[in-house]
Amino acid sequence: MKKKENKQLVIFQAPSGAIELRGDFSKETIWATQAQIANVFDIDRTVATKHINNLLKSGEINEKSNVQKMHIANSDKPISFYSLDVILAVGYRTNSKKAIEFRKWATKTLREHITKGYTINRKQIAKNYDAFMKSVADIQLLLPEHITLDPKSILELIKEFSSTWVSLDAYDKETLKSIGKTKKSIKLSGEELKKEIMHLREELIKKGGASDIFAQERTVGSVEGIVGNVMQSFGGKAMYPSVEEKAAHLLYFMVKNHPFVDGNKRSGAFAFLWFLRKTKIKGGRNINPNALTALTLLIAESEPQKKDLMVALVTQMLK
Repeated sequence: MKKKENKQLVIFQAPSGAIELRGDFSKETIWATQAQIANVFDIDRTVATKHINNLLKSGEINEKSNVQKMHIANSDKPISFYSLDVILAVGYRTNSKKAIEFRKWATKTLREHITKGYTINRKQIAKNYDAFMKSVADIQLLLPEHITLDPKSILELIKEFSSTWVSLDAYDKETLKSIGKTKKSIKLSGEELKKEIMHLREELIKKGGASDIFAQERTVGSVEGIVGNVMQSFGGKAMYPSVEEKAAHLLYFMVKNHPFVDGNKRSGAFAFLWFLRKTKIKGGRNINPNALTALTLLIAESEPQKKDLMVALVTQMLK
């Protein structure tokens, strides 16, 4: 099994045909150079270049959201990095032995998803949970009066979930409602939040906990747009009247709207905790770090139509 490695990324082809790509804990997607993509499928770099150019030229892959220019060490000019969508598309276009094995695995996985309605990657679930627990710990260390994390098992989290701050029956029946009693005038601007996230970015990069693409906006004004949604009003009345509802929607939108190229879950958790400190919500002092971790991951994986349910969970946690 061959590997291509640098400080940011390791890419290799698993014996099963599955592509396994591993980055540091800050990765929420995968970015690879043409050389790395060629290495995954054991093809010449010129072949990878040809397929990528055809994908972008035909419009099958959107260049704006799937190609990033980044500076790397020992290079005088920016290098193009390509998203996981590009990597997979190249795998379907080349005929190397590795690519054929990959397609066999991909077809089997797709068939399982169609016939069963789901596919489960238990290895990835375990990895994501452990990695995000560490990420939340790193974030909270950067906050004033930080909450000390003591990561516990998911079983302990479930016990707390059912006995203290939410009704599992209401959740299962999707009848859980948003609650919030803190009604006070607050001010929040996108510029203010973005400034705090940029401070987080600088600190994490300094500590080696994030790459250069962490918290880079996909589109200028994305954060301002999210804050505008949270603080919006209609007919002189706030769309989300309580501070708890605003906090819940801030977490939801930061995670689900993907304003950044990388680090949306970490930035969302940070923005949520920062907002609680800023507004001095009493319930914020009782935030269980395990609950925040699980809740953020749950929001990230939830269907869009479950938005109200996810927001209700957050407000219940702040009760």
